[in-house]
Amino acid sequence: MQKRLALAFILVIALLGVAAPLSAQEASAQAVASEIGKWSIITAGFALAIAAAFGALGQSRGLSAAAEAVARNPSANNDIRFLFILGMVLIESLVIYVLLVALILFFLYPFGGAPPA
Repeated sequence: MQKRLALAFILVIALLGVAAPLSAQEASAQAVASEIGKWSIITAGFALAIAAAFGALGQSRGLSAAAEAVARNPSANNDIRFLFILGMVLIESLVIYVLLVALILFFLYPFGGAPPA
């Protein structure tokens, strides 16, 4: 059932992607620049949401694995703690990189042009 739902979702997205340009009209340069600005903000928001969600998922799985490892072998507590903290730092740094890219897209106009007046 999951595969059918995923396949149906992908087909709907593909159909919308193919059908959307059919109703498009010729746009001015200012309208194109405005659209690029809008889509860069939307993309940055989705990228940040996805990075935060999967970063939190990775951290929770790492925490559960570390707790289980300490429960199985309490004498390796210091080694496990070091590796756990190192893993958390690396996961969080990836989310921070996405945050920086999102902030750049939020506050700087994309592609170096001036924003439309």
